[in-house]
Amino acid sequence: MAADSTPPEADVQVRAATLVRRPKLWLVPTVLTGLLAFLLSLLYMGGVVSPGRELHDLPIGLVNADDGEPPPGQRQNVGTQLARAIASGTSDKAAWRVLTRAQAQDQLDTGRIYGALVIPEDFTTTVTALTTADASTRPTLTVLTNPGKGSLGSSLATQITTQAAHQASQTIGKQLTEATAAAKPGGTAKLLIADPVAVVTKVGHPIGEHSGLGLSAFYYTLLLVLGGFLGGNVISNGVDTALGYADNEIGPWHTRRPTVPINRTQTLLLKMAMSAGIAALTTTLVMLVTIGILDMDASHLPLLWVYSYCASLAVGLGVQAINAAFGGIGQLVSMFVFIVLGLPSSGATVPLQAVPDFYRFLSVFEPMRQLSDGVRAILYFDARADAGLGRAWLMIAVGSAAALLFGFAMTRYYDRKGHKRLTPQPG
Repeated sequence: MAADSTPPEADVQVRAATLVRRPKLWLVPTVLTGLLAFLLSLLYMGGVVSPGRELHDLPIGLVNADDGEPPPGQRQNVGTQLARAIASGTSDKAAWRVLTRAQAQDQLDTGRIYGALVIPEDFTTTVTALTTADASTRPTLTVLTNPGKGSLGSSLATQITTQAAHQASQTIGKQLTEATAAAKPGGTAKLLIADPVAVVTKVGHPIGEHSGLGLSAFYYTLLLVLGGFLGGNVISNGVDTALGYADNEIGPWHTRRPTVPINRTQTLLLKMAMSAGIAALTTTLVMLVTIGILDMDASHLPLLWVYSYCASLAVGLGVQAINAAFGGIGQLVSMFVFIVLGLPSSGATVPLQAVPDFYRFLSVFEPMRQLSDGVRAILYFDARADAGLGRAWLMIAVGSAAALLFGFAMTRYYDRKGHKRLTPQPG
């Protein structure tokens, strides 16, 4: 009887059509992919879909510089009455801060307020003059914007202050109409008295033309976070492949290197050291492209480089620690920690006062919020510590220390328990 010359491998080949009918093969990918789609949609859109509805206590300055004498029969001048009415308004969308002009400018320059409404020195004088026959000047309220706080935040503040100014104009108009009823003013004067206050909008803290309308800080921060996140994962996978703990497959080419005897703690130390070295290159390239090629407005360049390096490295250390602790699902965990939960809670595109409470809670410790505050301070607010840079440095230190402690605690625990890493084996 002739021997069977068919290679053994031919008997074990399985076709995709056979495997695709196995329910168990579908179960894990389907559940994980569906869960990711659900959570990504919920978390991303949940923070931006209705900022107007969620808006509470947006910090806005209120400056009353009116030094005029009170009108006849009144105890306070018109500016004081107006400021009191605005500050005690029933709406909770704005948290009005009664400030002097100098205090308001300082808080605009440090990003602590999103805008300001200024009542000028001659407000009472110009309002009172409207009741005379030779009135020629409309009283003016000035709305100051702060584009360094982002286009949406500045826009929300402008809407609130402009609305408050127009409401004030209508209130003053009613009072003037009653006061001049006996004089029966003409048509033009009557229209002027009905809506007497002019509203002028000015930039309270200007930023450069190449600042993305106040969004360059957010996108620059995103580059730093992505550099640390993606770089950390690339380094982790590259080291595992080079040490023989993972296969390397590029197209039809497959390699498997000899396994290097190294424990988990030493592997993590190697990956973190490589993250520290490669972060210097990625930081330099990010600045080269954004500032050197794309001409993004930026100052304090040495400080920006050092800060960018430390920020990206902190993310990279966190990624390595999470991957070491969670293994195969570490990349998903770190994606949620640094990207999914970080974007909507950063406060860089939508003010934290305009997002649900859950995201405000996340913003206390989520890395992207801490990093974006520091970048914003360097790019827009003259690198002042009280503009968020001081807290950002503190949180970078805390985050880096937490990554080191968590990562090495977990790897040392695994090593003591004898949980050795398994190497790929042929089928």
